[in-house]
Amino acid sequence: MAFFLTKKQGKIIAAILIFIAIGLFFFWPKEHLPSYQTQKITRGELSKEVTATGKLDAVRKVDVGAQVSGQLQTLYVKEGDVVKKGDLLAIIDPKKAQNEVAESQETNNELTANLQQAKAELRLAQLTYQRQLKLIGTHVIAQEELDRTKTDVEVKKARVATYEAQIRKNQATLDTARTNLQYTRITAPMDGVVTFIKTLEGQTVIAAQEAPTILTLADLDTMLVKAEVSEADVIYLKPDLKASFTVLGAPDKAFNGKLKDILPTPEKINDAIFYYARFEVPNEQHLLRLQMTAQVKILLEHKKDILLVPLSALGEDVGINEYQVEVLVNGQPEKRVVKIGIRTDVYAEVISGLNENDDVILGEIAGES
Repeated sequence: MAFFLTKKQGKIIAAILIFIAIGLFFFWPKEHLPSYQTQKITRGELSKEVTATGKLDAVRKVDVGAQVSGQLQTLYVKEGDVVKKGDLLAIIDPKKAQNEVAESQETNNELTANLQQAKAELRLAQLTYQRQLKLIGTHVIAQEELDRTKTDVEVKKARVATYEAQIRKNQATLDTARTNLQYTRITAPMDGVVTFIKTLEGQTVIAAQEAPTILTLADLDTMLVKAEVSEADVIYLKPDLKASFTVLGAPDKAFNGKLKDILPTPEKINDAIFYYARFEVPNEQHLLRLQMTAQVKILLEHKKDILLVPLSALGEDVGINEYQVEVLVNGQPEKRVVKIGIRTDVYAEVISGLNENDDVILGEIAGES
């Protein structure tokens, strides 16, 4: 049985087939081809650093104390004052020291007068003895009288020696009294800034075994940074490494120095062991202050013109400093093993396995459903 379509019917069927084809083209599920997020391997520079938190202190800081006991009569400075070496800082009541000097001087004068008298008596006794010695052969003077005169000479010699010893002893006492009088004037031992005053005017200081502190003087022209370095990082440190830090008030300004030393004795903080790494920085403008918190970076190694791979591209660990990565080649992922060198929190140095301009795959971009 044969079916014949009219021309009009043929056009209708053709139109239906075209609509079906268009529908299939747009709505038939297509095979999903993955897209990848990539980044090119480029050249750059990389630094390996140890980071730590530290505190600022003065390189030179002196507790200025009293070396004699007494009442602090006058204090000439206040906290924050800038002083020069030799400037008068304070005076301890000098009356006691002045009296001791006067008494020792008076004793010294008295002993000196006694010594002069004893020497005069000795000279007279020596002259008498010499005259008697010449007369002994003429029997004008008896031997016993000559012996008494000789003994008198020896006694007077001993008296002179005694006064001389007493004068020396009293001179030492006088020198000590004069020194103590000088100690009542407390002067600056160095240039610096008064950072702390412990003893106020009117208070009594007692210099028994150690000098009581009057005030603290610090040289703020050079600051000392004490960085707390973990025991895991301290093994990489050595003197003369470049170091820098920032402070909270100026996070964009770096202060630079060189590592001075690493203190051998650790500090235990919350069950963790830290070592103090120290370095100095100039502070001519006195921007840095005592006890500021420093965010420290100590440069261990710096390399230039090296290939860099982002850490996010590193896959499975397959060896010592070796990782799997995927490189996009002609639209298809290709697995490779890359060996890395120094690394930061973002990038690592490429030793082998990748070339410049390689597209490493960071991840897959989800396609539309």
